[in-house]
Formats: sequence, structure tokens, C-alpha cells
Amino acid sequence: MALSVSSLAAALSHLSLPSTSTSTSKPHQASLLRLHPSTSRRAVSLALRASAAEAAEPAEADLPAEEVVAVEEEAEEDAVSGFALRKYVKQRLPGGFAAQRITATGRRKTAIARVVLQEGTGKVFVNFRDAKEYLQGNPMWMEYCKVPLVTLGFENNYDVFVKVHGGGLSGQAQAICLGVARALVKISTASKVPLRSEGLLTRDTRIVERKKAGLKKARKRPQFSKR
Repeated sequence: MALSVSSLAAALSHLSLPSTSTSTSKPHQASLLRLHPSTSRRAVSLALRASAAEAAEPAEADLPAEEVVAVEEEAEEDAVSGFALRKYVKQRLPGGFAAQRITATGRRKTAIARVVLQEGTGKVFVNFRDAKEYLQGNPMWMEYCKVPLVTLGFENNYDVFVKVHGGGLSGQAQAICLGVARALVKISTASKVPLRSEGLLTRDTRIVERKKAGLKKARKRPQFSKR
């Protein structure tokens, strides 16, 4: 059953909305909600939705101290990520990846990773993003990025900056591992022996065999029927 404008005005008159005026001498009156006969029902429904949204939104002052701290920490994390993180990486790499002193390239499957090492605290950035975010929090893939550093005991001495493309995340993580190992050899040739003994300087050339014409996959073929 459709409601008339007068009944809606009577219902809205019981609501108390905060005053938008800056002066404190004039108290807010319910007469602000009086509707003109020409007011459309759409405007009335929008006013009701706005008042309901304001009532459902909790004020920050009403939140406990612990929740306020958590909200502030989330805001700080959002500020570091995204555009701010990209700007931070560019500041650490003046001139781009090619202009850096300690660079190396790692490959695995169809993935190619360009790695830059700088003195730092052990942070890893991949394609202007945090490695944990880029590698979807996979512990094995994240471990690939730091295996050469952990082998030499430098996991907290260098920051790793990576630009990688091609392949999947697994192949990219292994390409980063090879690139980091090669960059460490550029820093000190004495690192070559322990890294070589762990197999971290060996390029894994295995790759998916291509599909052949007439076959279902690389080697799988349709069933043979003699008659």
C-alpha cells in the first residue's frame, strides 16, 4: 500500500539528525524535515537511507582503545603498500634496475628474473610489491628467494629487488633464487664454493616439452586401431 507524503513527513518528524550548520546559537529543529507537497518519494527514500547509514556507522570515539590502534596500524600498512611502496622502491633504485652495481639474471622454465642486491635488513620486493604479497604467502616460494642468503648467513644484510616476468609463480621464485645466488658471487667470489656445493648456481634447463601435431600432448597419442 503506497504511503502518502504527509504520512512520511509525520514519520520523519520523530527522527533527530545532526545539524549541518556551524553556529551553535540556533538548535536543530525537526522542522528541517518538513516536506513540501512537491517533494518526490525518491528524495524521501534517499533521506531515510542516509539517516540509517549514519546511525549504523559507529563513531571512532566509541571504539575501544585496542580497536583504534588496530585501525591505525591497518591505515599505516595501506600507506606503505601500493603507490607508496612503488615510490619507495624507485627511490632505492635511482636510474632503474640497469643502473645498479650489483645485478644478476636468473632463469627457470620460461621465467626471467632481474635481481638487484643492496645493503639492508633482508626485505624482498618483487615487481614493486612485497614478496609475501606477490607470491601469495606461499612459504616454499618465499624460501626460494632467501635460500642463497641463508646459506651464506646474509639473510639480514641485504635487501633484494626483483623485476620478473614470464612463467608462473613457482618458476619465477626459482628464477629469483638463481639470480640472488649469481648476484652474491659478484659481491664476493669466495661465495661461489658454498653456493656451488648446494647446487644454487646450476641453471635448471628442464622445460615442458612442446605438443606435436597429431598427438594429444607432447607424447600422448590417440589409441591405435588396426581394423
